[in-house]
Amino acid sequence: MDKLQRYRFNCTLTFGDIYGQVIAWLVVLLISLAASMGLMGARQPLYALVSVGLILVLSLPFLLFAFVTTLVNHIEFVNIEPETAATSTASTSVAQQPAQAAG
Repeated sequence: MDKLQRYRFNCTLTFGDIYGQVIAWLVVLLISLAASMGLMGARQPLYALVSVGLILVLSLPFLLFAFVTTLVNHIEFVNIEPETAATSTASTSVAQQPAQAAG
């Protein structure tokens, strides 16, 4: 039992890490909407709807792949030392006390 090690799951992802991906996808969305508006003006509404749908369907998997890989890159498993594990479990047991109403 002494050889078992404990690990802590730590996620360091912040909004700034995915901010560029969100901006890039919004640019793709706006360009597709501009193209569809141009096709609507050319009296081809079916092509306009198909182009927006195609761009959305093709860009969503890339967006999800970018989000998932960014998330996976920011996941850490930190080894907890035995003396640190004892103090962290004591502090978490205190922090998990239920709230009491003020009387």
